[in-house]
Amino acid sequence: MSRADDAEQESYNPWSVVNLVFTHLVEQGLHPVLGETGDPGPPATALLVALGIEPAPEGNREIKRDVRDQLAEIRAAMLDER
Repeated sequence: MSRADDAEQESYNPWSVVNLVFTHLVEQGLHPVLGETGDPGPPATALLVALGIEPAPEGNREIKRDVRDQLAEIRAAMLDER
């Protein structure tokens, strides 16, 4: 196995990537529009896939991991006090 296979796959907040792309396009004088007919989710997903990024419905893994750690600390504190 390679090092890339051993490491946890890196994740991105998909909206941060979309925002980065749109900011760059605006800086180039373009006027991008995403989801002008309603929900921007499907076009944003298509943009990410075109860039080779797999959108994850669970969101940013680092934030999720931090929330789990914080909840575990709270549970431990509450159980120790009883």
